Amino acid sequence: MKYGARNQITGKVTDVKRGDVMSLVKFAVEVPAAMASVITTESLDDLALKPGDIVRLVIKAIHVLPVRE
Repeated sequence: MKYGARNQITGKVTDVKRGDVMSLVKFAVEVPAAMASVITTESLDDLALKPGDIVRLVIKAIHVLPVRE
């Protein structure tokens, strides 16, 4: 599947916290580092994510605010 976001990295699912409507998925990424994503539980079911799965993380910013130091 093609995505418009240019910021994409590969991550390994390390934990899934399932909720009624929203769920939290944690990922291990290179460096080593970690990232997390809050997604709908429906999306979690569609993707069938579980610890150990390797996925591509697509990062899209909703807002980018410039600031002066």
